[in-house]
Formats: sequence, structure tokens, C-alpha cells
Amino acid sequence: MELKLRRGGAMRLALGVYATFLCVFLMLPLVVVVPISFSSSSYLQFPPPGWSLRWYRAFADDPVWMGAAWRSFQVGVSATLLSTVLGTLLAFSLVRGRYPGKQLVAQIAATPLILPTIIYSIAVYSLFATLKLIGDWRGIVLAHTVHALPFVVIIVAAALRTFDVSLEHAAMGLGASRLRAVWRVTLPQIRPAIVSAMFLAFISSFDELVIAMFLGGSNMTLPKKMFDNIVNEIDPVIAAVSVLQIVLVSAILLVVARFGSGARPPD
Repeated sequence: MELKLRRGGAMRLALGVYATFLCVFLMLPLVVVVPISFSSSSYLQFPPPGWSLRWYRAFADDPVWMGAAWRSFQVGVSATLLSTVLGTLLAFSLVRGRYPGKQLVAQIAATPLILPTIIYSIAVYSLFATLKLIGDWRGIVLAHTVHALPFVVIIVAAALRTFDVSLEHAAMGLGASRLRAVWRVTLPQIRPAIVSAMFLAFISSFDELVIAMFLGGSNMTLPKKMFDNIVNEIDPVIAAVSVLQIVLVSAILLVVARFGSGARPPD
């Protein structure tokens, strides 16, 4: 018994050491990116010869960079709203529905996770070229919505499977319609899952590059502009933009931690 306890303690210690090493390894690029973004040098140089906010000002003063950032935010928010609404409805259908072909619908909903992004982008490009949506930001929104849909479906469906349906039935027994019971009881109870799904949907859209390269045309998103900057004229602006993206993601995580945890009890 004592030997088993020692082995268990050694395994936990080894797992802790491995997890710490992995976390440090993944965070190491920040040690380079953050200082470079405040560099006074005209090119990527580490350690920086001096400190300056010139590259943040260059990003804010460049209409191309700001236009790409705004377009990515616009596309990300639109795709998040669409994928959250459609994905939640589809999750209800897959969990609560009883109809032939439901398993096939579930497999089709998960296809964007399985299909390589380049294949999906080529297929969408062929379709949207016919519909004259190439270069239209709304075309990118539609493509990103399908791309983000599986995250919403999987997370919300998992929450619905663990939800106590008797609470919904109790509300209906007290006179509420099914729609009102779902709106007032079910959705507040699975709010953490919905918020988490929205976060993943937004990040999957905001950071997506391949689809934007095929469909964006002259309407560049931020990842596409960052890619072009690395290929054509790499400078410390790319480091400043990367730091701003990290700050944005961190802020979203804080919002999720604040509003996405715990369920509000039904009224």
C-alpha cells in the first residue's frame, strides 16, 4: 500500500513537472515578441537596442492595418453571432430531436473539423465565385460561420445532454410554453457552455487565415495582412500587432471567466 502511494506521488510529481515544462515552452515566444514590439530599432532585433512605442503608433496611424483589424473584428463578431444561433438550434435538434437521418446530420455538422481547411477553402471559393461573393466581407462571414459551427454544436450539445430536463418540464407544468421554458430555464442553465462556444467561434474566425486568403480579395483581414507583412516587408509592426492580439484574447478569457461561469437560477 505504501509502495502504491509512493508511485502515485511520483507520477503526480512527474506530471506536474511535465505540465510546467510544457507551459514554459509554449510561453517562451512571448519573451521575444513583447520586447521586440517596444523596440526602437527599424528591424526585428533582440534584445532591443532601445525602447519606443513607434511601432504601436505605426500600427494605429496606418489605415491599411487599422482597416484590416476592423474588418477582422467585424467578420469575427458577425460569424460568432450567426454560428452561435445556428449551432445552438442545431444542438437542440441533435439532442432533443427524433427524426430519420439525425446521425448523418451530426456527422455533416462536424465535417468542418475533419476536412482540411485548404480543401474547404477551395470548395467555398468555387461556390462563392459563382455567387460573386469573392472580395465581399459578407462572403468571409458565411464561410467562417460554417467553419466555427462545429465548436458551438459540440459544446452546446454536451451541455444539453447533462441538463436536467425535469426543470424545463416543471416550468411547462406551471403554465409556460415550451419556447418560454427553454428561454427562461434551459438557456440560462447552459449559459457557460454558450459563452464558451461563442469565445471559440470568435477566435476561430478572428485568427483564420486560409479562408480569408481565398475569399478576401482586396478586403484583407488582420491575419492576411500579417501574412503579407511577413512575406513582403517584415518589421516590428508585426510584433506589436501580435502583442495586441494576445491582449485581446486575454481580455476575452477574463470576460468568459467573469460571465461564463455558473448558471443563473431561473426566475
